[in-house]
Amino acid sequence: MGEVFAGRYELADPIGRGGVGAVWRAWDHRRRRYVAAKVLQQRDAHSLLRFVREQALRIDHPHVLAPASWAADDDKVLFTMDLVGGGSLVHLVGDYGPLPPAFVCTLLDQLLSGLAAVHAEGVVHRDVKPANVLLEATGTGRPRLRLSDFGIAMRLGEPRLTETNLVVGTPGYLAPEQMLGAEPDFPADLFAVGLVALYLLEGAKPDAKALVRYFLEHGTPGPPKGVPEPLWQVVASLLQPDPANRFRTATGARKALAAAAELLPEPGPDDELVEVFDQLGPLPPGFGPDGPLRRASGVAPEAVPGGVDESGVTPGPAGGGAAGRADGGPAGRGPGAAVREPSTPASTGSLSDTGSFRLPPPRQTPARPFPPPVPVPAPVPDPRIDTATAAYTTRDPQTPPPSPPAPRTATRGRRARRAARRPGPPAGAAIPLLLLALACYAVGFWALARV
Repeated sequence: MGEVFAGRYELADPIGRGGVGAVWRAWDHRRRRYVAAKVLQQRDAHSLLRFVREQALRIDHPHVLAPASWAADDDKVLFTMDLVGGGSLVHLVGDYGPLPPAFVCTLLDQLLSGLAAVHAEGVVHRDVKPANVLLEATGTGRPRLRLSDFGIAMRLGEPRLTETNLVVGTPGYLAPEQMLGAEPDFPADLFAVGLVALYLLEGAKPDAKALVRYFLEHGTPGPPKGVPEPLWQVVASLLQPDPANRFRTATGARKALAAAAELLPEPGPDDELVEVFDQLGPLPPGFGPDGPLRRASGVAPEAVPGGVDESGVTPGPAGGGAAGRADGGPAGRGPGAAVREPSTPASTGSLSDTGSFRLPPPRQTPARPFPPPVPVPAPVPDPRIDTATAAYTTRDPQTPPPSPPAPRTATRGRRARRAARRPGPPAGAAIPLLLLALACYAVGFWALARV
């Protein structure tokens, strides 16, 4: 088992080394796949600033290998990229020497396509060279190229991280204006593409200083041996010492390259096929195609679907690490990842990836038996309430309900039913009251007449 970084990335084996860090093959426990992890070696402020600038670059293009996620753990930092197994152009030329012109046209077209996407973001790569151009392990199929290593790349108008009189780049692949301390610009990357093309066609690193001197003294030279004239015209335009005489954009150079490729002769049956081999080699002991063979103790539970290790206890990360990403969520669990449920809850909290503490689960206490419920007699329904409207009718608890009407019989007549419906005083009492009222009215009128 390898070192676990930030509770998520398990380093397997080193596969390369750059200017400011080593590149490792690592297993991403969250995305469940192998990635290339670049770990910063130097920890001074200058290197860290370059590291931050590189990991902040996000370009989604099939021919660009840009950082995908980053992580920090104590005093270490890393960012991850897709794992590309076919090696670089240096490996390819080392295996075959000079490459066929048609094959070179395919590689240059993809390189210019990726560089056009980089320039569209306003970024100058400043370090285009064969070692930074990686290949997928496609065998004898169509090659697939990826432009990588943006460690010294910068956006147009950004402040430099170096002194004005300090040249940054790889010797032998610097444009003449870069050697003179000019501001980084897109034509400088195109000059480097021309040197890469010459390296692929001749099978050896070109002498950039002698080439520039010849251009300045004698003009454009003739095509090297074995290089077709149409292809050489495109390469020579990229190698012009004066930036004004080069292609202004990668897209323009790509169009000229496509026109030149149509004029190339068809490959013959005796031409050797170029095969891009897998340059990574076998996995180290303890790792398989589906990841580590054993679960490491420092993997954070958030990084693994389910978050439970072999012992049945949810572990915490290896340290106070933090991790970020630019793409995608957690993937599904791979085959064979058996997980047992924890038998007892964890007694203490663990430190999360962001530095906050997780609270432990509450302790389980035995449930107390409750007394049996007391039976409540069922309410007796009131026959006076209409069941159709009982749910929507309210009664005043202080007002007694009205008495039910007397039952009707068939022996009572119509007058008795009408009296029951309209109750009033009896007839013997009503007549004297009416006579008394009339007498009062008469006395009143008489009194008014006397006044």
